[in-house]
Formats: sequence, C-alpha cells, structure tokens
Amino acid sequence: MSDKSSFSTDARKVSLAPMLDWTDRHFRYLLRLVSKNIWLYTEMVTTGAILHGNNLPRFLGFNEQEHPLTLQLGGSDPDDLAQCCRLAQQYGYDEVNLNVGCPSDRVQAGAFGASLMAKPELVAQCIQSMQDSVAIPISIKTRIGIDYADHYEQLQELVETVQQTGCRYFTIHARKAWLDGLSPKQNRDVPPLRYDFVYQLKKDFPDCHISINGGIKSLVEMQEHLEHVDGVMIGREAYHNTYLMADIDSYFYASKQAKPTRKQIITAYADYIDNEMAKGVPMIHLTRHVLGLMHSCQGAKAFRRVLSENAWKKDQSAQLLISAMAEVDCD
Repeated sequence: MSDKSSFSTDARKVSLAPMLDWTDRHFRYLLRLVSKNIWLYTEMVTTGAILHGNNLPRFLGFNEQEHPLTLQLGGSDPDDLAQCCRLAQQYGYDEVNLNVGCPSDRVQAGAFGASLMAKPELVAQCIQSMQDSVAIPISIKTRIGIDYADHYEQLQELVETVQQTGCRYFTIHARKAWLDGLSPKQNRDVPPLRYDFVYQLKKDFPDCHISINGGIKSLVEMQEHLEHVDGVMIGREAYHNTYLMADIDSYFYASKQAKPTRKQIITAYADYIDNEMAKGVPMIHLTRHVLGLMHSCQGAKAFRRVLSENAWKKDQSAQLLISAMAEVDCD
C-alpha cells in the first residue's frame, strides 16, 4: 500500500481543483506565489497522452516551487495507470489522483472519468495497481453519482470498495454528473449540490481523508465545510478571484508571514514570464492567468485591456505586466 507522504494530513486542508485548460503549470506557479500552502493539482492528463505521446516534459513537467503537487490521471486500464504512476514518481510528484468525475464526451468515449462510477470493482483494481507501483500516495476524485444512479448508497459502495485497497484520500465533487444531455460546463452548475452526501461519507469512513468540492466561494464557506470534512477543494473561484487565496495561509495554516500584495505577486510573476518567454513560451499563454488576480480592484478593467490588447504582439516583455499593474488602484 502506498501511503508514504512527507506532508501531514493538515497539508491537505485546502487544495486547487484540477481544471482543464486552466490549471496548467503557469497558473499553478502564479497560485504558489499567492499561497505557499494550498495543495496544487495538475489538469487531468490521460494515460494515452503520457504513454503514446512524444513529449513527456510537456505533460509531466512542473516547477519545483509548486510542491505539494498532485498529478491527476484519466484512464481505466490498471497497467497503463501503474506505468504512468511510476513516471510521475520519477518526475517528483507528491501524489497521483485518479479522475472518476469528469463527464465530458471524450472521457466517456474512453470509458474513464465519471463513467467509472458505474464500475466500483474496476476503480478498485485501478487504484490497487497504482498503489502497488509506487511509494507515493494515490487518491481519487469523484462525483456523488451519475445520471439516475445518484443514491447515497451507491456512492457509499464505491468508497467502501476503493478504501478496501488501502486508499484513504478521497475528494468528492458534491454534484452528480449527467453523462447524457448536459455539457461539461452545464455539469458544473445544473445538478444540485448535495453537501450532505459528503458529510455523511466522513461519518461512515472516519479513517479516510475526505475533501469536498463544488460551489465553494469564500473563506467562511471553507471553514464551515471543515467542521464536517477534512479538506476543501477550490475550483473556479481560485481562478476568477485569485487573490482570495492569499488569506489561505494565515486562515487555515497558521502562517505568521504577511500575505503578499498584488504588486509583489505581479513583480515576481513578471520575472517568471521573462524566464518562460526566453524558453519560447508565448506571452499570451502566461498573462491570461493573471486576470483574476485583480478581481474587484478599481482599474481591473483597464488592467485586462492593456494585457488583451498587447500580450499577443511580438517584441513584448514582462514589462507589459508592470505597465498593466499601474492601471490598478489596489495593494
């Protein structure tokens, strides 16, 4: 069984949700400048992309400052997942997570993601194979149900089956997934939130670490959830209102360090931009992630305009980010 983490259970109090096209290595680096403690997740990476692609650094590379960091995998073949776990451990990831919640057509066609909720025994086989292959922890992220199979007892059966492998880290998106009739975007909003399902899981599996995900938008809400479960996972709010995460360290990790100002974050991220652009990364791939940092600030609109009108142009440098910051009246 793989449960050898150098990080304490408390390190998992607050985590960043894996979000396709959003939580790439550039956004994760930015968020690490905002919070030193939030547990980061990659976007979901499919086993096929890793095993059959020709650019492992593209799919598995990250900056050392990102730790603690989890690689989320999409797949349903136990051997393929084990092979990817071994590569993840070689690259230095702190954990690997199995996606059992994504409802997109792509994952349904590949018989993984949320479609796996209908196959608890296969999920357990995958988790067992992953655990047997590495010494780092293996975790799972799932929905509360799929389609009409959305009764608590079905979720309970999935968790019970998986935890018998020795897996103890579960993150539950507190909405069910509709595999037919709703788009991935609609699946993030339309099915109702059932936080009570996740709270009950913690009661039924007290020895497991249970994190809750879905619709969480404030520190107060995070604290309320932590009265019932072990961790909270933040998704879109961390992207659209990034500076909210600057209070995480003091609020949940008892950090005594002063939280960074937006200006300090932008200055540090500008250095990162210069380094990445020197490697050939287009500026637009780097600046798109900072827009949420100025949420609710006076001048945020002008900040976004400066970047959107100029980031795509040739011969730009990170000075553009500093110039955009001058439009904002915020610390």
